[in-house]
Amino acid sequence: MAFLLIGNCVNGQEKQVDSILNTWHLAASEADFDTYFSLMAPNAIFIGTDATENWELEEFKAYSKPHFDKGKAWSFTAVERHIFINQAKDMAWFDELLDTQMKLCRGSGVLKKIDGKWRIAHYVLSIAVPNEKVGQLIELKKGNDSLLLEKLKQR
Repeated sequence: MAFLLIGNCVNGQEKQVDSILNTWHLAASEADFDTYFSLMAPNAIFIGTDATENWELEEFKAYSKPHFDKGKAWSFTAVERHIFINQAKDMAWFDELLDTQMKLCRGSGVLKKIDGKWRIAHYVLSIAVPNEKVGQLIELKKGNDSLLLEKLKQR
């Protein structure tokens, strides 16, 4: 169960957003492709931990389908979550700490109300790295990052 800290309380909307996010994560762990993607907006974006992972919904579905077909996509459980709702009650944004197979990760994103239902419009997943380990991480990834940076600069 997620520990929920609420930004600005608005009529239980935060609980609805919390429930959508918990259901979304559970659907992935149960390889429930249809439920997982039904909770995303039609023009959703998913940004993964790899620098090349910036997917529009159909690209993300294509990437994800083989993982779901294996019977378990990924397993993320929120251990802390902060939810904020705008005054019009049609946009929400959040950040969460997640217990995952990659150990501690951070997710953040935006939900929009579409036809009266909250849908995930934008999600960013990142691996949480302790500050004292960043130097080692930079060393580990500098070769790949240098190649990708060159490629990106040539665009």
